[in-house]
Amino acid sequence: METLTYHFEHGSCTLPLRAQLVGVAGSGNLEVLIEPAQLDGGCCVEVRTAAAGFGATWAAVIRDFNERWRLADVRVAINDVGATPAVVSLRLDQAVETMMGETR
Repeated sequence: METLTYHFEHGSCTLPLRAQLVGVAGSGNLEVLIEPAQLDGGCCVEVRTAAAGFGATWAAVIRDFNERWRLADVRVAINDVGATPAVVSLRLDQAVETMMGETR
């Protein structure tokens, strides 16, 4: 099990004050919990993954997510059981859109 943490400053997108959980931590999938947090306009993403050694891939996926959304005062917790980068990106977007009241 590996834990990776990413911090981003100066986000510009605030979300409603309600947490959302999307996905299921199961074989080849992941769950994402997104919630408001007092982070001085920043965003914190914590990844717990069973697939150790993929830090560079996670960094790229999380950086891309931050560039798309620029979230402010949001904490994201990811529990991964071997999801592919494409699934991770889709699930992260789903979490934000669900929190905003949108659906795909």
